[in-house]
Amino acid sequence: MAPRHVVFELAESADVTRLSDYERAGGYESLRKALAMEPAQVIEELLASGLRGRGGAGFPMGRKASFLPKPDQTPKPIYLAVNADESEPGTFKDREIMLRVPHQVIEGILISSYAIQARAAFVYIRGEYLTEYEVLRTALEEALDRGLVGANILGSGYSVTIVLHRGAGAYICGEETGLLESLEGKRGQPRTKPPFPAIAGLYAAPTLINNVETLATVPRILALGGENYAKLGVENSSGTRVFSLSGNVARPGNYELELGMSLRDLIVGIGGGVPGGRQLKAVIPGGSSTPVLTADELDTRLDFDSMARAGTMLGSGAVIVIDDRCCMVQLALRVAQFYRHESCGKCTPCREGTRWMVEIIRRIEQGAAGQGELDLLLNVCDRILGRCLCPLGDAAAMPVASYVAKFRSEFQRHIDEGGCPFRGTSSLEGVLAPVDEHHARARARIEVPA
Repeated sequence: MAPRHVVFELAESADVTRLSDYERAGGYESLRKALAMEPAQVIEELLASGLRGRGGAGFPMGRKASFLPKPDQTPKPIYLAVNADESEPGTFKDREIMLRVPHQVIEGILISSYAIQARAAFVYIRGEYLTEYEVLRTALEEALDRGLVGANILGSGYSVTIVLHRGAGAYICGEETGLLESLEGKRGQPRTKPPFPAIAGLYAAPTLINNVETLATVPRILALGGENYAKLGVENSSGTRVFSLSGNVARPGNYELELGMSLRDLIVGIGGGVPGGRQLKAVIPGGSSTPVLTADELDTRLDFDSMARAGTMLGSGAVIVIDDRCCMVQLALRVAQFYRHESCGKCTPCREGTRWMVEIIRRIEQGAAGQGELDLLLNVCDRILGRCLCPLGDAAAMPVASYVAKFRSEFQRHIDEGGCPFRGTSSLEGVLAPVDEHHARARARIEVPA
C-alpha cells in the first residue's frame, strides 16, 4: 500500500486551513518557484509529470494547457475555470480537499493560472457545498491579505483574480461547457463542440478547465519536479489519486493511493472488505456513470489503461462496493432515474432515451415486461451511446448496458418469474419510490384539467 499524501498527514497534526500553518508546512513555496520560471517552463513540468485530469475524462493536463494560445496570440483575455461541481454519485473527494487543504487548491489555481497567463480564475463550486465554500472563501481572503492573490503577486509582476461562484445543484453543470454556460448566467446546458473551450470558452475567450483534485496536485508536481512525479504510479497513469470508497465496505472514506494498485488492495486491504459476512457481488469503479465490474474482476488495477481493458473507466475515482443483497435491476432503475432527472433535455437521444430506459427497467422490476423487452432496453442504450451533445447520455446508457451484460440472468429471472426474485430483501428496496413520486408530483403540477 502506498503512503497517504503528505498534506493529509499534516492536516491531522496542524490546521492547514490557516495560511500560517500551511506556510509552515511548505505551502506556497511551489508558487514562488513557479513565478521564478517562465510560464512555458511550468507547462513543461506538467507535461513531464504525465498528470491526467482527475475529473473523469483523464486528459493530460499539460497537453490541455498547451492548446491555449499565448497572450500575444489572442486579443481576448485567458481564463482558468475550476470545476468544483462534484456531482457524480459516489464521489466526495473534492469536497474533502477543499475542506481540509483549501490553500493547496488556491496554490494550484495560481500556478496553473500563471502557466497559461490567465487574467482571472473562476471556481464553480457545487451549491450544496456551503461549508466547503466558506472554508475556501476564508482561505482566499487570507491569501489576498498576504498578497498571494491579486495584483503583482509576490512582486512578480503577474496579476490574477480568483472568483468563487456557487452553482445551483445541476449535475449537467459538471460538464465543462454546461459549467461555462452557467458561469455566463445562462441555463446550464452543453454547447456543441468545436469550438473547444481552449479556443472559445468562457465569454468566447480561451479557457482552461480542470477539476479540484487535478489543480491541488500541481503544487506537489512543482515541488517534486515533473520527472520525479512521473515515477509514481504506472506507465500512462502517473502519480497518486484520491479514491472515494463507499457502499457495502467496512471502512469507507477517501484514500489517496499510487495509481496501479488493484481494486482488491483498496476494497479488501484498505477498506476492510465487505462487512457482515456478506459476499462481494459487484464494484462500480469510477462513479455511477461507469460500467460495472464483477467480483471475479477484483484484481483489476486502478489505472486508466487497466480499467479500459476491463471495459470500464477510472472516471471520478468513486469506488462503490455492492454486496450480494443488491438487486441489479433495482440498481439499474435507480441509475436510470437519476440521469433522466438530471438530463437537461437539449438533445433528443438523451431526453427521450433516458425516459424509455426508466420505463422499460421499471416494467422489468415489476414483472410486467415481455421476453423481448430486455433486448429492447439494450437497443435503447445503443441509440443513446455516442449520439448526444455531452457525455450525460453515455453516462446513463453505459452502466445500465453493463449491468445487463454481466448480470443478464438476474434480469431474465424478473421476466420469467413475473417479479423481483429478491422479494423485498434487496439492499435497495424502498429507495426507489421517492424519485418516482417526485416526477408524479411534477407531472400533476403541469397537467391541464379537461
